[in-house]
Amino acid sequence: MGSSSDVPALRRGLAVLRVLAARPGPVSAAVIARELELPRSTTYHLLSELVAAGFVTHLPEERRYGLGVATFEIGSAYLRHEPLERLAGPLLRGLVDRVGHNAHLGVLHGSELLYLVKERPAQPQTLVTDVGVRLPAQLAASGRAMLAHLPRVQVRALFPRAESFVLRTERGPRDLPGLRRLLTRERRRGWSVEDGEITEGFASVACAAFDHGGRPAAAISVTVRHHCADLGAGSGDGRQLPEPCGHTWPELARLVRATADELTNRIGGRPGEPADPA
Repeated sequence: MGSSSDVPALRRGLAVLRVLAARPGPVSAAVIARELELPRSTTYHLLSELVAAGFVTHLPEERRYGLGVATFEIGSAYLRHEPLERLAGPLLRGLVDRVGHNAHLGVLHGSELLYLVKERPAQPQTLVTDVGVRLPAQLAASGRAMLAHLPRVQVRALFPRAESFVLRTERGPRDLPGLRRLLTRERRRGWSVEDGEITEGFASVACAAFDHGGRPAAAISVTVRHHCADLGAGSGDGRQLPEPCGHTWPELARLVRATADELTNRIGGRPGEPADPA
């Protein structure tokens, strides 16, 4: 059994892996040492051990290091265990009990929103939003809650052409400038709302949960029956929407935000930095 003196070395080794995971490609030992403020000798020793264990790959011709096969194996095992769904499930159940409406967990999959978990109240409503369903991310409140925290260039890459902006009803952003304005408003407000953009007669409010790097990892939403506002009367902007039955938008948003924040804590995340896609 290792001694307590092994713990600092373990933490440093994990820090090395985090540095490599955050980079778009392999990096030199000098970069790792500088970023972690470690002596070169310590850095090379850590890298040697990680290479031997298969967590890091050494590229001798480039004099750089990248993630190894063992990290892929762990990542694959992580996905098999469905940790995000398992951690979010009880939180969604508690949210449904408080608001009395359907609640969802969704993640971004390219320019689409993919639903992973759905919790229903005692008297559920039939919705298109079900586990495994994919919807245009720019239309769904959950999708926009995450898009609002992505860099400008990433949003542009996801929606490069006018054809990227499909509609389900007559509502929703129709081009990149319109989407950016909407994301700016929702980011500043702290929550996203869609009003009849997915299904007429329903509206949703959503907030993002974040990973350890402050990036949007998922979003939690609540969907309610709702008389949609007239087109052009603030659709997608909660300040002008008619209030949902039994709640106000800020009240629903507060409960959804608290649930998303708890999920952020459970996955070891931290609040996201205010990206500016506008």
